[in-house]
Amino acid sequence: MDSEDGSVDPKLRFTDRVTSYVKARPGYPAEVMDVLRSNCGLTSNSIVADVGSGTGILARMLCEHAHTVYGVEPNDAMRAASQKFLAERPSFIAVHGAAENTTLPATSVDLITVAQAFHWFDQKEARHEFMRILKPNGFTALIWNDRKTTGSAIAESYEKLLVEFGTDYADVQSRGQQTLETLERFFGHSQIRKTTIPNVQHLERDAFIERAVSASYMPNESHPRYREMVATAQQIFDENRAGGTVVLEYDTNIYYAQMS
Repeated sequence: MDSEDGSVDPKLRFTDRVTSYVKARPGYPAEVMDVLRSNCGLTSNSIVADVGSGTGILARMLCEHAHTVYGVEPNDAMRAASQKFLAERPSFIAVHGAAENTTLPATSVDLITVAQAFHWFDQKEARHEFMRILKPNGFTALIWNDRKTTGSAIAESYEKLLVEFGTDYADVQSRGQQTLETLERFFGHSQIRKTTIPNVQHLERDAFIERAVSASYMPNESHPRYREMVATAQQIFDENRAGGTVVLEYDTNIYYAQMS
């Protein structure tokens, strides 16, 4: 389904990317949980809402440290993948909801986490909803794996691949670049803190292709440029591999505060 301006509804962008997303999206450093425990009150008794939880990459980590993790996800295919991925985690509960309407009870959660999804929200509506479901003194943490685009041959070649073949890559990148003003408007008058943690992803040949395809702006198998994109990605891999893998580097950035 498209939105009124002809663009793809953000809640449906990843429907045809789930398999690639599961196979090739980077995880998060273990230190993320240290930040949430030390600064955001995360304990083994915490009730957490992981909003825009996708396939459950962050939720899986949260399940090791919290009492209950609600994975709030509007996309049916992504939510189903998270249920499969976390089937053996009784603390995980998949919820058909969205940032703007989580369906969770008022003042019911100690911590809200958002990983890679904040820029898709209606931020005004999401702020209202987060304020509604948070307990007094609860925290919100916005988390991104920000891929490095310069500093190495593979980083620069991969970036060129996305620029060349991405259908709306520039628009998505622009949307994902959150300004301090945007964050302050969302969190309110609270003091926003930021922690940056280095992160790396080692990818074999097939996973490197899947990593590219997992992006909502890249050609999928039905796209006329898909084969050309795959051939280019394979060439990039072959030119940069070492020991059968390439390494993509990220900064994992965490912004957190009590909303006010």
